[in-house]
Amino acid sequence: MQPSDLKNLKIAVVGAGYGGAAAAKALSLLGASVDVYEQAGRIREVGAGIGLRPSTMDRFRRWGVFDAIAGVSSPSDYFEILTATGETIMREAWPEIEAFGETTHLIHRGDFIEALLSVLPEGMVHLGHKLERIEDRGTGSALTFANGTTVEADLVVGADGIKSVVRKALFSEQEPVFSGEHAYRAVIDIDAAYGMVTDDNLRMYIGRGTKVYLLPLRHRGQVSFDITALCPDGTWAPCVTKNDLLKTVEGFDERIVNMTRDLDMDTVNCRAVYDIDPVGTWHSDSVVLVGDAAHSMLHHQGQGANSAILDAGALADALTEAGSVKEALALYQATRKPVTDELQRISRQGWTEDEVNDVFPGQKPASQNPQGA
Repeated sequence: MQPSDLKNLKIAVVGAGYGGAAAAKALSLLGASVDVYEQAGRIREVGAGIGLRPSTMDRFRRWGVFDAIAGVSSPSDYFEILTATGETIMREAWPEIEAFGETTHLIHRGDFIEALLSVLPEGMVHLGHKLERIEDRGTGSALTFANGTTVEADLVVGADGIKSVVRKALFSEQEPVFSGEHAYRAVIDIDAAYGMVTDDNLRMYIGRGTKVYLLPLRHRGQVSFDITALCPDGTWAPCVTKNDLLKTVEGFDERIVNMTRDLDMDTVNCRAVYDIDPVGTWHSDSVVLVGDAAHSMLHHQGQGANSAILDAGALADALTEAGSVKEALALYQATRKPVTDELQRISRQGWTEDEVNDVFPGQKPASQNPQGA
């Protein structure tokens, strides 16, 4: 599209998470008029640490926001996978380092979203706007929010997460799929990690039915401590006790057991893990999905946030390359969907069949079935 056409484009982004904030930045750099509508009254990102891959950091550099992200993250050279008791299974440099001339950066989720939002123009993000209805009119759309606000836009970007209202209204009514596992996440001081964190590299310890991730946040003097364990309870926010957590790490390095025993349960984020089945179509002529709204995936490959950022970049690229919004959205989907479909598939291969059968005798949880059935 011509620069003059892009400058006349009015874009509404639904959701101010990773995908929404990144899309807003990328699209505003094209000269378009962009507004972001977020249902929360304040931005509060729970959870723990994530890794931003070299391709993601490359996008931030191209958008002029690299320093904002690098300032609240730690560069990491490699990741390591170990047995429950600490024997190395594999140790590899992060992929893409040579291709992009960047390394992976480890960051707290809260710092990440705060840094992303800090580079958006003041007044672009509108809090307290919960989407109730979207009317796709072909050449544009109308949005109605619970607070009574109505908005019209030439292009709507649905970045409203795994429970996306935009996706359900226009593209797929399928519900999120329970993976058959729980994630228990906390951020603790490095001094409380019993000497297990001495550098800036991610380590994953694998036991039967449980994976423990230690993701250093040394710029904060902390470490992200994540226990992922098979569990049949699909309650979105399950009630979990300290004893429940200790059972998941039986047989692990005693230091991991001690870290678990030391946890303050009030600081532990406990959730059942969900994703969605691949969505057949991500766009109409004037509405498009990005991030978790399009392809929410399990966290085993660490690609959720990275995929959202790359979606935002690909969408902006498509708008500059194509002749119209309609053509751009088709190009964007053709570029990104094959990649994320494969990442969704791979991310569902987190457990052996024997491990699954221990928890789900005679059957497989949805995440072990490509169709989610």
